[in-house]
Amino acid sequence: MAQRPSPEIYKIMGRQAIRIMIYEFYQQLHESAIKDMFTRRSLDESVDRSAAYFVWLLGGPPEYQRQYGGPKLRARHLPFIISESSRRVWLTCFYNVLDHPQKFEFPQTYIAEFKQFLATFSLWMVNYHHQNSNP
Repeated sequence: MAQRPSPEIYKIMGRQAIRIMIYEFYQQLHESAIKDMFTRRSLDESVDRSAAYFVWLLGGPPEYQRQYGGPKLRARHLPFIISESSRRVWLTCFYNVLDHPQKFEFPQTYIAEFKQFLATFSLWMVNYHHQNSNP
């Protein structure tokens, strides 16, 4: 599993800025090749759940755990076919958002560390391996 990013990120950003970052990320996802994976919930509900997780991940209070229980992210993602190409789309969407850190006060000093976390973390979510297919 990937090492958690520095809790200093939350201290600098706070909950609202993290939610803005996640909202922009979900807007990217909803325009991507994997958008069909994100239709189960409304945009606001998806952003709220994901933002609560990232608040905790980046050093804030355990909002996600209080509202939804343990993250169990791999298990929660098993109903979806997540290939390496899907992972790359997901990662590209997040990286595109991180290209504009000033929009949500993401500290520049921690961007490389956070991108490395996302790259490693996203590998763990891949659950479909097939040489001749690209779902």
